[in-house]
Order: sequence, then structure tokens, then C-alpha cells
Amino acid sequence: MTPDLSLAPSAVHPHLSGPFTRRELIAAGGTAATLRRGDYRQVLPRVWMHTSALDDLALVRAALHIHPADAVASHMSAALVLGLPVPDQPFAHVTVFRHRDRRFRREIKPHVTERRRRVIRRRGLRVTDPVATFIDCAGWLSLVDMVILGDALAKRYDIDPARLVQMCEASTDYYRGRALAAALLVRTGVDTPMETRLRLLIVLAGLPEPVINHRVYWDDGTLKRRFDLYYPEVKVIVEYDGRQHAEDTAQWRGDLERREELDDDGYRILVVTATGVFREPAHTLHRIRRLLIARGMEGVAELDDEWRHHFAA
Repeated sequence: MTPDLSLAPSAVHPHLSGPFTRRELIAAGGTAATLRRGDYRQVLPRVWMHTSALDDLALVRAALHIHPADAVASHMSAALVLGLPVPDQPFAHVTVFRHRDRRFRREIKPHVTERRRRVIRRRGLRVTDPVATFIDCAGWLSLVDMVILGDALAKRYDIDPARLVQMCEASTDYYRGRALAAALLVRTGVDTPMETRLRLLIVLAGLPEPVINHRVYWDDGTLKRRFDLYYPEVKVIVEYDGRQHAEDTAQWRGDLERREELDDDGYRILVVTATGVFREPAHTLHRIRRLLIARGMEGVAELDDEWRHHFAA
């Protein structure tokens, strides 16, 4: 592999722009003493980078550097490259196409496949395409994290959820069933992972699924309001608020005025915080169910315990 190297004016202190090995350093005119300088970091055993080149993909870049040129970032590492939300990972996922091409390090999770992979290039790296990445992640992520990934994929890459379902059904990958289960819950128009979590809490508890990203317009066609989660038949808005307290007085006053306006127009808004999702999900579900019934929604079932398999009770 041709090293990604660029020399500073002084060959004694070369500036190496990408991942490099000791052998590549020597070939570029550097010495072992260079690595003792404070502006180089060892990212993997025997793989260094200049501090100016360190970013959120440093481990992935270093892992790919020691693999053959046709290796590809995959699974959660591919999601990271693609700008999609996944839990933090302690290692880089790299897929190769021959067993002999795997490189084993504590920080690398190597995968090998003989199947054709849809590969694109993002941020200078070879990476599995968004749908292939989604399916690959199914063996590693929970259902909730998979739907968060799918919602973000649909928004960022404009992939229709029905198309995602079709591609999961057509896949021959081992975890296609888990990918399909998540794809069936993916929706368009979701803005944040917490909106996905709140919606899944509601749906997995057997409550009616709210409308996502509902928009109300003025007579001239301009946007009047946008609701994250909405039950139009009873005018109930379920809204996630990530702030634990209102630090901005002007923002707090604006929120109060907005809620008063919604009340005047016959809406009811139910605000859920992070505590209501992570620590008190049962309380949140009972609040939503009671409000739907109080507002006259018919056919609201008792809570299903399925949600307990995916959220801390």
C-alpha cells in the first residue's frame, strides 16, 4: 500500500499526514526519534498519526491502513463514517474478502466475506453503503438502536422505509431477519434519536402509533407549527424536551406562550424528558395512555409488556 505521507521542510522531523508505520516513517526520511515527539500519537500498535490528523475516524483510518487496499470499513465503523448514530465502539470494524487479509489487533474487529458488498467512498475511506451498513449492524445492535440507525438513514440518505424493508427481505445475510424487524419500524421525518426512542416506547407498549413530524400551515402556505409526535383525532401532542431545566429565560417564556396558544386552539401537549424515557418509562406510558383516553380516543388497549424487553422498567 502506498503510504499517505507528506514531508515537512525538515526531513529530520517529517510531518506525516495520515496513518503510518515505522517502516513508512523510515522510508520517508524520518527516524525512530521522531516518534518520541509530542506531536505524534500511536493509534494502533505500530501505527502512528500526527496529532493534527486525529479525528473521530482516526482508529478506522489506522485499521484500514494496515489492511489491503480493497478492505472496507463496515458495521458500526461504517455508520460512523456515514454520519449515522450508533453507540460508541471500542474497536474498528473492517471487512476483507480473503481470510489471509485479516489483521488481528485488540482494537480491530475483522470480518471476512465472499459476498459482493456495495462499497462507496466517504471522507476518503472505502465504506459499505448505507443499506448494507444497516443490515450488517443488525447482529450487533439492539432493536431500539437499529431503528434509531434506520430513522437517521432514511432522513440523511433519503431512503424510503418501504425500500429498506424490500432490501432486507432480499438480503441473504445471516442477520437479515433482525434487520427486517427493525426496518419495519423505521419512519421518515424523524429528527433525533430521542424522538425515535420515545416513539418506540409508545409503539412497543401497544399504544396507537402517533403521526411523525406533523405540520400545520397558515392560509398562505407558510409553516405554522410542527409536532414531533401527534395524535390528530384527539389533538394530543407528545413532545420530547432534552433540557432538564430552562436556562434561557427568553426560551422558557417562548415555550410557555406557545403552550398557551396550543391550549387556546384545543391541543393538549404532553412533555417527556430523558428521565421519562430512561428512568421512568412506565410512568411515561401511563401518562400518555391516560391522556389519550381522557381526550376520547377509542380502542386504547392495556399496556403490552413488550416494551420492557427494550427499555429499563
